[in-house]
Amino acid sequence: MPRHNRRDRGTPPTPPSGALHRVERGPAGLGIDHHVRPIPGSRATKPYLCPGCRQTIAPGTAHVVAWPVDDPDGEDRRHWHTGCWNGRITRTGYR
Repeated sequence: MPRHNRRDRGTPPTPPSGALHRVERGPAGLGIDHHVRPIPGSRATKPYLCPGCRQTIAPGTAHVVAWPVDDPDGEDRRHWHTGCWNGRITRTGYR
């Protein structure tokens, strides 16, 4: 009888630790630290509005998702173009 390689479908696989996101410190005086998670283009399946440039992040575009550290549920998370996230400090209205 052939052997069947079946994994337990009831338990989702555990993601590798440290690979999902990082914490970035906010600039001095503005002091909001954020969780930042890079999203590869292969996993970007929906369009989002970037709060930095107010332009659409098209499906298939690599970007980052960021949310404040003091928001444990991530309800205030936002999808940013990577360049917009990296340049946010130089813009007025930084959040």
